[in-house]
Amino acid sequence: MNIEAIQAAIRAERLDGWLFFDHHQRDPLAYRILQFAPQGIVSRRWYYFIPAFGEPGKLAHRVEPFTLDALPGSQRLYSGWREQRTELARLLGGARRVAMQYSPHCAIPYVAMVDAGTIELIRELGVDIASSADLVQYFEARWTRQQFEAHLEAGRRVDEIRRLAFQFIGDALRNRRPVREWDVQTFIISQFAARGLVADHGPNVSVNANASNPHYEPHPDSSAEILPGAVVLIDLWAKLNQPHAVYYDITWMGFCGATPPSALENVFDIVREARDRAIRRVQDAAAARERLRGFQVDDAARSYIEERGYGDYFFHRTGHSIGVDVHGTGANMDNLETHDDRSVIPYTCFSIEPGIYLGDFGVRSEVNVFVDETSARVTGEKQERLVLI
Repeated sequence: MNIEAIQAAIRAERLDGWLFFDHHQRDPLAYRILQFAPQGIVSRRWYYFIPAFGEPGKLAHRVEPFTLDALPGSQRLYSGWREQRTELARLLGGARRVAMQYSPHCAIPYVAMVDAGTIELIRELGVDIASSADLVQYFEARWTRQQFEAHLEAGRRVDEIRRLAFQFIGDALRNRRPVREWDVQTFIISQFAARGLVADHGPNVSVNANASNPHYEPHPDSSAEILPGAVVLIDLWAKLNQPHAVYYDITWMGFCGATPPSALENVFDIVREARDRAIRRVQDAAAARERLRGFQVDDAARSYIEERGYGDYFFHRTGHSIGVDVHGTGANMDNLETHDDRSVIPYTCFSIEPGIYLGDFGVRSEVNVFVDETSARVTGEKQERLVLI
């Protein structure tokens, strides 16, 4: 843990400090950012306060005084609730406004780790609480150079597997061999294993009406057969099987035939243009060093889909943060499910994946975008037309 870097970030946010709190290891962000593992169980509440200036402070229970031993700073102990309250006020040392893992209205659930009662307690001590969302992003979501390179390598392997998956379907159709969504999913998973990739679950292979369910996944006993004339959506995500690797996450569309229906082509064209408008919004902001927020990227894609009359059929955010977890802790491209006003900061990555989901079929096109100090780039291949299977 780099105390100096954390304190510099706190000062940049014009805060008096950052208060970490946990009970029963409910807040994984705290342990990752502070870079420590508790000694033994955490059955009592602990607090760790990093002020904008000066030495950090610790508050632990006398039953578990060792919990915060790995962290620097002076320690206070408490037993009863009255003493806890008194010592917590002393720990905060007159701070007026501090960050906690809190999100107003739970707008950013990934950060909303502190319970409402603890928020009430801190406020009763006369301390205003700000969301730590941007601080968390700064210390959690930024990639190292090694992570970026691992992402690119994962992308090369995943893109090849995606090509092979569509080919797998085509070979089955040409040879009049039955092929189901589950068969394609199983094929992709086997390719992941053979190429040193891992994923937490998935992938998503969905046909026709199933593609209208953004989180559909086939199962052995409930898997649609892929037939000529079918619309096929493949959403796959994976990372290298090595420590600290980060995900690559894409969605591509195919049609089983030589001539896609005009309705499908029209929807695909709209989704592709919405995707590209969002990409351009990020690239233009990065080049101009404009402060860009997640909701603004969502607006760029969503407004176009709404203009074309399909707004009601695009019912998820435009994109999500990507990191060690496929859904990371950085800014999401979202002004629908939440109003994500976190800044899109350098050295972070996120998906851009607008979709239109109709009754008979759904279309989504997903790419990953990495942002540095002055530019933004799509990190893998970008689908420009339907794959004809």
